Amino acid sequence: MSRLQISHSDDLRSLRDDGYEVAIVAGHLVIAHVPYVTAAREVRYGKLISELTLSGDVTGRPDSHVVHFSGERPCDRDGRPLSKIILGGLLAHPVTSDLVIDYAFSSRPVPAGRYVDYHEKMTAYIALLGAHAQAIDPGATARTYQPVPAEDEQDVLGYLDTASSRAGISAITGRLAVPQVAIVGLGGTGSYILDLIAKTPVRRIHLFDGDRYLQHNAFRSPGAATVEELRDRPMKVDYLADRYSAMHRGIVPHPYHLGKQNAADLDEMTFVFLAIDDGAAKEVIVQRLEVLNIPFADVGMGVYDVNGSLAGLVRTTVSAGSYAARAAARSRISFGRGQEDDLYRQDIQVVELNALNAALAVIAWKKLMGFYHDLSRERFSAYAIDTNSLVNEDHA
Repeated sequence: MSRLQISHSDDLRSLRDDGYEVAIVAGHLVIAHVPYVTAAREVRYGKLISELTLSGDVTGRPDSHVVHFSGERPCDRDGRPLSKIILGGLLAHPVTSDLVIDYAFSSRPVPAGRYVDYHEKMTAYIALLGAHAQAIDPGATARTYQPVPAEDEQDVLGYLDTASSRAGISAITGRLAVPQVAIVGLGGTGSYILDLIAKTPVRRIHLFDGDRYLQHNAFRSPGAATVEELRDRPMKVDYLADRYSAMHRGIVPHPYHLGKQNAADLDEMTFVFLAIDDGAAKEVIVQRLEVLNIPFADVGMGVYDVNGSLAGLVRTTVSAGSYAARAAARSRISFGRGQEDDLYRQDIQVVELNALNAALAVIAWKKLMGFYHDLSRERFSAYAIDTNSLVNEDHA
């Protein structure tokens, strides 16, 4: 959160103006240099950490009266643990690589049961800890009036990811902050991949597609385009980049198709999602990604009419790791060279299948990044519509 955003919230601004070392880290409110007493009756300084309830860039009333603490177990002036406010034992829960929650405190305000704002909440806990520290060192204070740098104002997300911070998974989410991810093909499945990736801290999301966003696209992609937007016939990548830039600042549109002449535009990518039907172009791209050892996911679906209802498969193939694993992945990818590929070249697309295809591909990527636990390490999955079954194969 930038200084401007802190200034927009009266309670956060008051904390800063009162001299507290206020920062926003991974969606958490953090106050540093909070004095407390250790079991050895020494005065030390820790950090108080709270969830943030936000409406845009303005704080709301705190949802929880619980606060977290980074430091040793706090004690009273006689070295006895503050058991009346400490919840449980040592947590050792990482918020980021540099910030770890060690303990949780609970002190519910009377009679309201909830704190009015974050100024009241944080100063209440500072006072609880500080009273014992000042009994030993009268000069101990959390009000240092030190200039505190704001959180990185170049953060790619347009606003704080409080979903991760509220769930306590900010450190895990941080594993997704890779330099560059590409989405090749922004049709139904590709646009849903963007919808999911735009909610992650990936530094740059490159969009490659040379087609325009037309009326049929509106029925198989997320969101709702206006009639005026459809009349303008925007390029897909420009329309989607503009729509998602409100949430993610690192979206880079490339309004052209990739092929033999420009496949090198993927050379700097960390991961690539392939969501295209052009078999010849896909083959060129796959060959280049394999040579450069860039992991990728290829998605596809084949939907067909069976006696008046739709059946088919939704496929996700991941190429990563050893040569053997990549060769196995290549054997699963349709390049449109024979009748056996007809299934994946059908032009029937349905929005929920596009969304499912995208979700399976993004889950596979997040497994590679360590976000999700992965026991089977499958590199190929196929969802069958008519049997509602998911087949997982090619285990790495």
